[in-house]
Amino acid sequence: MSKQSFRDFLYPPDHPRLAAIRGLDARSYAESARSDSFAGPMIEGWKALYPQPFVGVTSDGTVIPGLYRAGPAEPGEEAPAAAMVAAAGTLLCALTPAQAEQLVYTVDAEEWQSWANPEFMQHDTGLRLDELDGPVRDAALSLVEASLSPAGYELVRNLMRINGFLGDLVQLPELMNEFSYNVALFGTPSLTEPWGWQIFGHHVALNCLVAGSQLVVSPVFLGAEPDVIDAGPHRGVKVLKERIALARELMASLPEQLQCDATVFEDMQDPAMPEGRMHPGDERHLAGCFQDNRVIPYEGIRVASMPAGSRATLDLLVDDFIAHLPDGPRAARRREIQEQYGQTWFCWIGGWGLEDAFYFRIQSPVVVLELDHHTGVFLSNDTPAPFHMHTVMRTPNGNDYGRALVRQHQEAGRF
Repeated sequence: MSKQSFRDFLYPPDHPRLAAIRGLDARSYAESARSDSFAGPMIEGWKALYPQPFVGVTSDGTVIPGLYRAGPAEPGEEAPAAAMVAAAGTLLCALTPAQAEQLVYTVDAEEWQSWANPEFMQHDTGLRLDELDGPVRDAALSLVEASLSPAGYELVRNLMRINGFLGDLVQLPELMNEFSYNVALFGTPSLTEPWGWQIFGHHVALNCLVAGSQLVVSPVFLGAEPDVIDAGPHRGVKVLKERIALARELMASLPEQLQCDATVFEDMQDPAMPEGRMHPGDERHLAGCFQDNRVIPYEGIRVASMPAGSRATLDLLVDDFIAHLPDGPRAARRREIQEQYGQTWFCWIGGWGLEDAFYFRIQSPVVVLELDHHTGVFLSNDTPAPFHMHTVMRTPNGNDYGRALVRQHQEAGRF
């Protein structure tokens, strides 16, 4: 199969898919999307899921207790709490009183769960980066930077740049640009009490909570359409290539029987899929936006059944998923995930050749990792393609948004 380029799937500028929404910004499109034949039913389906009392993703509907402990981080696993508090203080000082009121929610507010990854703005939580003055926007991004690893922050910014590139490419810059994202703050920045922040928009959503020296960044949604910038000032930017390569390497490394057992469906649009397995927006994803309480049964094979070489590749794949975390919290998350390898499952949909689109999920009591190649939204490919992907990371059994830690702090009367 010859390598396909995303440019092979550009709509003509006058195509109704683009012409009908040209000139709309996020706010005006949020209104018109409700009557759109594609977005409308998706929005209605998500409305039924938000807001709901938070429980957490589980494998069988029952939350496993005792997985997450509030308290000081282990030595070497501490969060960059001081830098985060300082960055949050700078942001708050840059705001007007009205902006501060719009930005800040309580630490356990249901608005945590309002994030979404499409280009339309279903919930106007917090402030919009593309509506802020440059210094305020920079201060908000500095808070994100202070909370992530350098590589993680660069990935987030590159995905935002790709969004701007796509908006220019299809002549929808008001709708999709480098800063078309919402940001919000939850709780009061503190070195001891839980607080956090959120950023979300097209193909980027991160939810970050810090409780003393512990850090939770979850849920995380990172994706791109396309996956490269081939023109303009950011030409040469490529994203998530290593993650995709490692996934293919992992699947190819398995013995044939384990490959068969891991494969839950052979085709990405397999007619054998039961009703409801494919979502109009998430496609094969199960743990995307508004799925905070979803029951996701284990599928595929146990990681413990993999040969040593395959498990080593899986380690690298997991490391790539958590590379956005600072050194200390990344070490803590790696340890937390590896301690559950005896109860970790891996499943696959599609092929694993160099040009194949695919889906996979790594799932345990403490993590859900998904990658799914998608059909076009602003490109015209009607089958999944490697140049459009979504990735999701969840912390199941109650610790998305750091909720398990927040609850323990509340029960202990720490705030």
